[in-house]
This record gives sequence, structure tokens and C-alpha cells, in this order.
Amino acid sequence: MSVQHEDIAALVVRWQASHGRNHLPWQNTRDPYRVWLSEVMLQQTQVATVLDYYARFLARFPDVRALAEAPQDDVLALWAGLGYYSRARNLHACAKAVMERHGGAFPRTVEELSALPGIGRSTAGAIASFCFGVRAPILDANVRRVLTRVLGFDADLAVARNERQLWTLADALLPTQDLESSMPRYTQGLMDLGASICSPRKPACIVCPLHAACVARRDGNPEDYPVRTRKLTRSAQAWWLLLLRDGAGRLWLERRPQVGIWAGLYCPPVFGDFAALSLAAGAGRGPQEEGALRELPASLHVLTHRDLHLHPVLALQGSGQPPGSAVTAQEAVAGGWFSRAEWQSLGLPAPIRKMLESLPLD
Repeated sequence: MSVQHEDIAALVVRWQASHGRNHLPWQNTRDPYRVWLSEVMLQQTQVATVLDYYARFLARFPDVRALAEAPQDDVLALWAGLGYYSRARNLHACAKAVMERHGGAFPRTVEELSALPGIGRSTAGAIASFCFGVRAPILDANVRRVLTRVLGFDADLAVARNERQLWTLADALLPTQDLESSMPRYTQGLMDLGASICSPRKPACIVCPLHAACVARRDGNPEDYPVRTRKLTRSAQAWWLLLLRDGAGRLWLERRPQVGIWAGLYCPPVFGDFAALSLAAGAGRGPQEEGALRELPASLHVLTHRDLHLHPVLALQGSGQPPGSAVTAQEAVAGGWFSRAEWQSLGLPAPIRKMLESLPLD
């Protein structure tokens, strides 16, 4: 049995109603704040990880006004461990923009939503579709994989014009009737197919509702899609972390620059090698102090494009401001001494929090 492209939307909507995910906490709502929050959290993050963060965020920031009025440090602290921290900064900036530009009400069009900080075309399409029944496509990683396989779209998506062409094809497949009901189900259905059936490796084609329509299934090469020739280039970098504590057991922590890894979060001073760290530590120590630096076990933290080899070094220093790190030398360093209770409430990168919690600082 052949399936026409105009039937694809109906098949996805029907399948989602009976086999898709329908009980996640951000589903069955038309509240754009909750939908937007879930969409941002789910970018490059698994549902199982997001569930707890989503609940904690809503408990602390129940609406867009509460989020907009919160200090950025509170937002980053609650986000810590979820990764991709630019999402948290954009989340906060977007909440402020919704309050300032739109009086606290999320706009209803893809164009207006896309103009807000941190909301791209796909996220805007999801919000418009789920909340307002707008006929708008999305192309997150899962949906891109589903559609390129179904359509046999083998153009290189690293080329901008090919990406634009896929957007056009995705738009043509959208439901055309009963949009208030069909658009949320269709959008969620494509996401669910990509998450559960149309997996990157060994997709379960035999149970897919688009089995008969799928070009990649017919040709026996679904794992060849999507096509993207440009690959991520990984690099490695060593970070030497100066863990300075004073006589009261407080730690010196600095806010990271607003651009780069862990931007805006708090972290011990960072140096490119042990020699630079040792020099800075010696310059900030009083004559009554011991001169020893204690190297702690190194650890590896894997980022999307980079492997960070973290080398913590523990030192004792009297009160006062230590010398700034090499990373923050070109900015005014916002730092200070923090007790355990104080730094536990800061926005800290997950590996730094784990490192500090293992230290006997009290």
C-alpha cells in the first residue's frame, strides 16, 4: 500500500493519540510559559533528566514574571548540572523580554516568538503549534531525522540552502484541518517517533506508522539519513583550578566571563598550567603561610566540542583578594570568599560543585 504525502500528517496524528507520549508534565497544557520552558530544557537533553529540573523550576519560578524578576544567579544555580548554560541565560533574558515587550504574554506568531532571546525557528514553531494551533513546522534533531528518512531527502544539511529546502518540505506536510487539535498532536507525534522508533541506529521500521511512506525504509538505508558532511571537531584543554581557602574554611570563587565555557557561573580561578597557578598562588600568600600547594586527583569533563582535563590544586591563604586568573585577566573579576553554605547556593558548573563538595573545608 502506498501512502501519499498528504496522508502523512493524518497517520502521525492517529499514531500519537494511541501510542505517543501523552503524560509528560508539560503536555496537555496550552500555557506557553510551561511549553517554552520544557522546549528549552529538552534541547540536547534527555526527557528523564529534564523531569526533575522542570518541576524544580516551576516550584521556584511559577510564571514568566517570577522568572523575569529573579536574579540571574538564582536561575543559574537552579540550572546547574543541566549543561549548555547559555540556555539558562537566554531563558532569563527571554522572560525579561516577554515582560518588557509583550506585557507578560507570549506572542502567538512564529516571527514574534523567534525575535525573543534564545528562541530559534524550531522552538518558536513548537510553542506556536502546541499553544495556539498555528500551522508551523519544527526541525529539531529527532524530527529532522524522521522527515529526511520518510522523504528520502539526501541533500547535505550542512549547506544552508538544503536546510531551507527541508523547512519548505516540512511545511508542506503539516495538517490542514482542525489545527487546534491536529497541530499539537502532529508536532508531538514527530518528536515521539524520533525519540522512540526512528532512532539514529537500528530504527524499528516495522512498527512505524510511516512504514509504507518511508523512502529510506524502502531503500533499506535509514541510517544514511540525515546527511551532514560537516563534522564536529573535538579538542582537549587542561584547566588548572586554584582552590584557595582561608582560615575560616571559605573558598575564593570568581564569576566566569559572560562568553565562553560556563559563562556567568562561579568557579575557582583557572590557569593554563601549574606554573602559572603556582606563581599566582605565591603572589597572594602572606609570609606566615605554609608554601605548599596540594595537587588533588584530576578529572575529565566532556563537553560537546571539547574535553576539559580539570586539575584542582588546594592552597591556604589569608583573607583578602587573590590575584585574578589568566582566563579572567581581561575582565573585572567578580569574586569573593564563600562559606560552604554560601557557595552551595551559587550557580556552579556540575563538575565544580562535585569537586568542592568532596573537599574537607569546614
